[in-house]
Amino acid sequence: MITSNPFAELSVLISPDIMQAYVVLMVLLVIAGTLLDVIHKKSAKYFFENAQKAKQAAKREVGAGEKIGLAASTLANEVLTSGEFDNPQRRISHLFTMYGFIIFVVTTAVMIFSLPAAESEAPVLMPLLWHLGALMICIGGYWFWFKIRVDVSAEGHQWYEVSRADLFIVSLIVMATFALIWSILQAAGGGLIASVALVLFIAASTTLFSTVLWSKFAHMFFKPAAAYQKKITKADGSRENLPDDYTLTDPDVQAKFPDIPEYMGQNPPYMGLGIKREAPHHY
Repeated sequence: MITSNPFAELSVLISPDIMQAYVVLMVLLVIAGTLLDVIHKKSAKYFFENAQKAKQAAKREVGAGEKIGLAASTLANEVLTSGEFDNPQRRISHLFTMYGFIIFVVTTAVMIFSLPAAESEAPVLMPLLWHLGALMICIGGYWFWFKIRVDVSAEGHQWYEVSRADLFIVSLIVMATFALIWSILQAAGGGLIASVALVLFIAASTTLFSTVLWSKFAHMFFKPAAAYQKKITKADGSRENLPDDYTLTDPDVQAKFPDIPEYMGQNPPYMGLGIKREAPHHY
């Protein structure tokens, strides 16, 4: 079952041209939704203006080599390994969902655009990866939805309380779930339930890719840019207008801020971990 292309048998009922046109349409909807999101939320304008402000407040110029290094660091940490998540469970859940989604989408496109090829001639690897990707989405998505979601774990909301902000994760989970159900039932002989699962799979995927403007889909494109810009502001000293990290016992710091020795003495005591005293348990 997991070694056969589920779209090969479907091509008997639905033309491969129609399936390929559907994939192209979903890609166009994502592009259009992202562009509309940028225009509506003025994200590009915000990033540009923020970069200009940081450049004016910079204390040093960041060279091209250093920028390349920061870009590589962003790719390795924030993009590939989701290092921005302090909560290990949230990080693992996100990695499962992210890589599962990438694998699922890529293999779906490959298998559909490889049609019409005889199922016996189709590579075994693609169907295996397709089922693995869907399973990874389910593991990461359901783990997040029932266990980690901040309004569930921290605010005591019920798992079935859904808002527009949940549009992305709900449609993603439903898509992967019914993709697996449809594939299993189709391999077992099909029938009415398999057809229902297929319809729900298509409906969920259409919802996922056509509602970018109202969901959190577009944030996956903005997050790397925001992380990179944050690293630049730290490197050039602008620090997004935040104060530097000071050592309170440093005489130069005490000379700059005379309130420190006046109210805390010449050797201020260690104030503790503050917000980092407790490891994050929620989002």
